[in-house]
Amino acid sequence: MIRINLLPVKAAQKKEMLKGQMMVVVLVLIISAGVCAAGYVYLTSEVEARQVQIDNKRSEIARLAKVIKEVKDFEKRQKDLRAKLDVLEKLKSSRGGPLYLLDELYRALPEKVWLTGFKESNGKAQIKGVAANEEDVAMFMRNLEQSDLYNGVDLKVTKQKVQDKIKFHEFDISCNTKSGKPGQDKNKQ
Repeated sequence: MIRINLLPVKAAQKKEMLKGQMMVVVLVLIISAGVCAAGYVYLTSEVEARQVQIDNKRSEIARLAKVIKEVKDFEKRQKDLRAKLDVLEKLKSSRGGPLYLLDELYRALPEKVWLTGFKESNGKAQIKGVAANEEDVAMFMRNLEQSDLYNGVDLKVTKQKVQDKIKFHEFDISCNTKSGKPGQDKNKQ
């Protein structure tokens, strides 16, 4: 006899298979969403950690910039102080310089020579004066040359003048000067 199965077995099997496939798809979607969520959380925490590091580095840079500014200010003050100390040392070493120069100038003057002008700066001197005759000017120049504080004595101008029937010679001398006491070597200062 012929049997006819009226129950839809294949349809039920297809339905079961479809249910299983749907479960697998849903499960894959859930796992994918979980992996994506975990990746997002991980990347977000990494970005936040890097941002914290960047903020820390920026604050460190700002702190170091202040320290660098303080160091530069200190170096500038130190340089200014050194310059002031150098000026003080120079003033201290040349404190008696003009006194000794004028004293040596006085010692070099012959009896019949009078000075009308004296300028000294940066180791150069200009001396102007009058003398009774040329021999007195020459003696003055020799005396200056023999001095420890004057050298390179050079006669620039000499003129004979007559005033009230008196003859005299005007002169202009340039020379180099040294600072310090006469007879004192510069290396020992």
